[in-house]
Amino acid sequence: MLRCLVAAAALLIANAVSAQELTPRAYWPMPTGTNVLVLGYQHNTGDIVIDPSLPIVGVESRIDYLQATYQRAFSLFGRSASAQISVPHANGLTRGVVDGEFLQRKTVGLTDARARLAINLAGAPAMDAAGFAALRAQPRPIIGASLLVQAPTGEYDSDRLLNLGTNRWSIKPALGMIMPLHRTWLFEVELGAWFFGDNDDFLGETRQQDPIFSAEMHLVKRIRPGFWASLDLNYYTGGETRVGNDFNDDLQRNGRAGLTLVFPFKGRQALRGSFSTGIKTRSGGDFEMYSLSWMYAW
Repeated sequence: MLRCLVAAAALLIANAVSAQELTPRAYWPMPTGTNVLVLGYQHNTGDIVIDPSLPIVGVESRIDYLQATYQRAFSLFGRSASAQISVPHANGLTRGVVDGEFLQRKTVGLTDARARLAINLAGAPAMDAAGFAALRAQPRPIIGASLLVQAPTGEYDSDRLLNLGTNRWSIKPALGMIMPLHRTWLFEVELGAWFFGDNDDFLGETRQQDPIFSAEMHLVKRIRPGFWASLDLNYYTGGETRVGNDFNDDLQRNGRAGLTLVFPFKGRQALRGSFSTGIKTRSGGDFEMYSLSWMYAW
């Protein structure tokens, strides 16, 4: 059962790049009182910056993230719910062109922290270990809602275009659904939208960004208790930015595809590996992402 608990929590880890995450099983419940600690590593290479809304073209980056995440499952109005906080650290080198001028910067330090609250609205009431085992044996449709908040905790220098932090608050409300296709096959979908606060200290001006609307889908295969894999796909659009009265031609209409594998071991632990790449890119987002995480549940 402990292996199942770890695997249930394995994918509630937000990637470090907003609007581009692929997170299967984000609404799969856990027994009330479960705690999970996650230590993750993520390597990104290609057309990517820590803040993907920046007006940079011809980007070539290598960014590595280390992330610590804590998550706890609890009962909220009688429904299964979870709360999570993540603190990432980045080490990257980015090259690109801004207004015809070549720019390069190495960044090392803390980026913006995230907190997520999720609740299952239908199909998954608050449960103990026995109820969780019954759900695993006979999956049923689940509908959930979540709110992800990104806080401006990362290091920020108002005189620099490239920074570790974004100097603004961002939130993402979302609705998700899990639909069993078979006892060992699940289809998952999430619809959400990122809303951004203003960065009022962007090179001496104010930078604003329109919302980004996103959809993601996952086909999950349960191989054996706690051991599963998924095919992942997303699409996101919007996010045009403006600095003062100047609008940037940076509307995003991008999509990504990937694979995820979770393998439990030694009862309370699991490893999660994933890969994703851009399959449709209008502005930014044409990069490859590799990640490996270790999870411990109690």
